Amino acid sequence: MRIFILTIFLIIGISACQKTSYEILVLNGLTMGTTYSVKINADNAFVEKNKISNDIDEILSEINQSMSTYIKESELSNINYSTISDWQSISDDLFEVINHAINVSLKTNGAFDITIAPLVNLWGFGPDKLQNKIPTDEIIELTKKNTGYKKISIDKSLKMISKLEPNLHIDLSGIAKGFAVDKIARYLDKCGFKNYLVEIGGELIGKGLNKDKEIWQIGIDNPNNNSDRIKRIIQLEDMAMATSGNYMNYFEKDGIRYSHTINPVTGRPIKHKLASVTVLDSSTMNADALATAFMVLGPEKALSLANNLEIALYLIIKNGERFEEKYNDYFMPYLSD
Repeated sequence: MRIFILTIFLIIGISACQKTSYEILVLNGLTMGTTYSVKINADNAFVEKNKISNDIDEILSEINQSMSTYIKESELSNINYSTISDWQSISDDLFEVINHAINVSLKTNGAFDITIAPLVNLWGFGPDKLQNKIPTDEIIELTKKNTGYKKISIDKSLKMISKLEPNLHIDLSGIAKGFAVDKIARYLDKCGFKNYLVEIGGELIGKGLNKDKEIWQIGIDNPNNNSDRIKRIIQLEDMAMATSGNYMNYFEKDGIRYSHTINPVTGRPIKHKLASVTVLDSSTMNADALATAFMVLGPEKALSLANNLEIALYLIIKNGERFEEKYNDYFMPYLSD
C-alpha cells in the first residue's frame, strides 16, 4: 500500500483532437481504487473533449481488466487463481509491466517484489485491514515460501509467463498506476498535445508548460504537521514523478511501531527512519517501482543505488522530532528557487 504525498499547484492543458474552445481542459475520475486527473493546456485550440475523455476511460478500463486483483475475471486474477506452472500467454501491456517489475527487482536486489502481497496481508496491511497482528517467525518463513519474484518465469520472445510456485500471487499495485500514467501520456502525445499533466493516485507526469507558460510545479508535503505544509516545490519539466511515504500507515504494539512498508527479503516491516521518497524519471512506471524499492532500502542504500542508476532522488528522513531532507545531484536541477 502506498501513501502518496503530493500537492499539485498549477493547473494544466493543450491542443487539438471538438467544437468548443478550451483554455484548460480538466478530466477527473476514479480508477484503480484511487482518483485520476488529466489537465491539458488547450491554449485556445479546439479540443474534442468527449472523445478524449472516452478514450482515456477506455485506456484505464483496459488496464484494470488486465491488471486488477479486485476484478475476478481480470487477466492477472486468472493467473493468480491458476495453480499450475504451465506457460500462459499474456497481453502486451501485462507483459510490459511484469517484465519491467522483474528488471527493477533485479536492480534493487529484491527490494521491489510484485509477489509480496501475502506478506503485506500477514502483517494486517492488506484489504482486510487486520491491525495489531504480529505474526510468528515460523508463519513469516512459511508465507515467504509462496513469495519471491524469482519464482516468475517469462518468455520474452513469446510474451508468456509461468509461475514456478503454483500458489504465487502477483500484485501490480506498486507499478500499474505508473504504467497507466505513461500510457495516457503516450495517447496525448499521439493526439498532438504538448502541454499536460497526468496524475493517478499520486503518480504523475508533466509535459510542456501550464496555461501561464510556466513549467509545472508540484509540491512535496512536509511530514511534520506542525510546520509548513509544503517541504519542497519541484519543477516538473518533461518528467515523471512518484512519491512513497512511510509515516502515516502503521500500527504500534508494546511501544514498537510497525510500518506498512514490508521488506520482501526479510518478510518484516522496515525499521529505518526514512519517511518519504520522491523519484523523478522519464518513465512514471519506473519511478513508481523505484520509489517503493528505495523506501524499503532506507536512506543510505537508496542514495547509493540511485546514484549508480543515475536516478533523481529526494528523501525526507525522521531524526527525532525533526524531518531532514537529502537529495542527490541528479535531483537538484528540478528544485524550485
